[in-house]
Amino acid sequence: MIYSKQIDKKYTDYINKILNDKNEKLVLLISFFYVIIKNNLNKNGDKMKEHGLTLLSEGQIWGNSSEPRLEVIRKCGIKSAITDLCVLTGSYLCEDTIDEDRSLTGRTSWFWTRSDDDDNDVRMVNENAIRSFIYRCKRSGAVRPALQSSVIFSQIFPNRVMGYNGIEEVEYGEYPQNAADSRMQNILESEYNRVMNKTGRSYTFDSVRYDDYDTGFKPVTYEEYEYQGKKYIRIKANSDFDGTKFKLSNGVKYRDGDYVWVEVSPVKWLIDNKTGILISKKGLVSGIRFLNKSTNYKGDFSKTEMKEYLDRYMSKELFQTTKTKETVNEEEIINPYKLKFEQVSEEEIIKGAIESGIAVFLHGPSSEGKSARVKQIDPDCVIIYLRNATPESLNGKSVYNQTTGEMIDVKPSWLKKLEEKCEKEPDKLHIVFFDEITNALPSIQGISFNIVLDREVNGIWKLPENARIVAAGNDIEDSLAANQLAEPLFNRFAHVYIKTTLEGWLKWASEKNIHPAICSYIAYKNGETLRSKYDGKKPNADPRKWEMASKMLYKTEKPEMLRALVGEEITKEFIQFCSQRMITLEDVINENYKDIDIEELNIAEKHATIMCLLQVEKDNIEKVREFVKKLGSEYVAVFDKMWTHGDENRLEIIAEQKLKELTKTI
Repeated sequence: MIYSKQIDKKYTDYINKILNDKNEKLVLLISFFYVIIKNNLNKNGDKMKEHGLTLLSEGQIWGNSSEPRLEVIRKCGIKSAITDLCVLTGSYLCEDTIDEDRSLTGRTSWFWTRSDDDDNDVRMVNENAIRSFIYRCKRSGAVRPALQSSVIFSQIFPNRVMGYNGIEEVEYGEYPQNAADSRMQNILESEYNRVMNKTGRSYTFDSVRYDDYDTGFKPVTYEEYEYQGKKYIRIKANSDFDGTKFKLSNGVKYRDGDYVWVEVSPVKWLIDNKTGILISKKGLVSGIRFLNKSTNYKGDFSKTEMKEYLDRYMSKELFQTTKTKETVNEEEIINPYKLKFEQVSEEEIIKGAIESGIAVFLHGPSSEGKSARVKQIDPDCVIIYLRNATPESLNGKSVYNQTTGEMIDVKPSWLKKLEEKCEKEPDKLHIVFFDEITNALPSIQGISFNIVLDREVNGIWKLPENARIVAAGNDIEDSLAANQLAEPLFNRFAHVYIKTTLEGWLKWASEKNIHPAICSYIAYKNGETLRSKYDGKKPNADPRKWEMASKMLYKTEKPEMLRALVGEEITKEFIQFCSQRMITLEDVINENYKDIDIEELNIAEKHATIMCLLQVEKDNIEKVREFVKKLGSEYVAVFDKMWTHGDENRLEIIAEQKLKELTKTI
């Protein structure tokens, strides 16, 4: 697998930023998107070709022994409406309509498939949804594209809406579709070449007459214009009506050769969730020859004139972007300072402040991992525990030199260590960490203030240039031992408020080998029991207590012992959770279960089983996910989110599993 490390990091960072999104589907789809990017970059590290337009196959439409019928086709029906552009570019037009739309915009035509008819020509769907064939050299069929790009599917899936008959739809790309109304036709024609602006975009069709079966593709390009916020093309009708009039969706009758203004609008796609395929809701264009007469069609769609048109013209023009002088100027006005308007994590704020030379204060209850965050940035940071600090341990001391009869100032040990580190690695930033500063006495806080304010110790020694200050403490509402931070000291810091998330804790717990029963229980409770209120009288739960509880459970195997750490109520609930019927990880790996065992599980037991399975290693993940599918799709989403918990490697594994699943169904 060859890919650009720079792009790899970009998407890794992006995934990490959205991991806390409550939309589980979105998180999984983004991780899927990430793997697709990694696996499809070419040798030069260029972006993969995203828009792989194709046509539906015979099996996808009607189903056969080798290819099942698409679920979306089963729901919406086989017939397809066509756009006015289809008519203007040579499509046959039927007055019959689809069930969803009985108006002029719902009229149908026959459309191409990519399958052969076993007799050198092409399978097609006629206007009445009947399976038939058509000569490969004809031009009057509608092109109803399908999009098989998993990248695009993952990008736009969150924007889906529910449409007719419970079918999910999404808008993606733009294309000329329906004629402007009669009033706007007159306005646009009068304003043509006078005040209308060109957008810089264009659309390409075949200029060859619809009934010419011998001539190859001759492109004709129509530029896009903008008028009053909408976009249009002015196209010359090349229609399948032999000079007779035909009516478009605006109710106006036209003849072959007439110029018609067609509005460019978002293209609607039908979503087939099982395969990840997007299908154009309507036939979009016509007039494209499938293949020449002299070449028999044996089903190799990649070698057809139709596929060449989709790749060379339609895929680019459907999804083209415009960056005119006007839009560039608009971007500069909106963001004249070229700033990056994006969400940032607490960790990024901490790093940003440190790199900027600003002291950072980390707020949060005990055991929220404040120290751990600092150590992640600087594993060998100098730590000063201010709760037990003395003036001498902070400021150093003066000693009497009997030889000289002078008083000598001695540096504190933490400063000596910091100076040694900074001198040894001058190109690296080193942290001095003032921990538990709010638990320190006011006199100690005062000494700390001088160090933070002046970056000076005892008014004598300056902190090294590459030294950075980070402090941490509990707020008064979180700790009975906390003191109010003096206002001058408070104002010298950038303040970051730390709170442990369920996903973050599960990730940490996995790395620290926290007992699986505890991980399962906390995940099952959605993090509600990760911390309980401290009243100074009874034990309460917090992340540190659960780490201690894990050690005790491993050692004793007696859940009742945990009441001494997390309290009686939580312990009682934990025991009840552990007593539920569940299928264990070992059972799943060894296939030591029956379908009836799964059917007999209630909702709570299914959740308990899921949480138990979270301890699976990557070697058995495929087998476990296959089992989870038997519990229901909603449990798969829960399992995937909990098991990945923001880990890049695990995100990639899950995404590759989903890719395999999609590949099997396409």
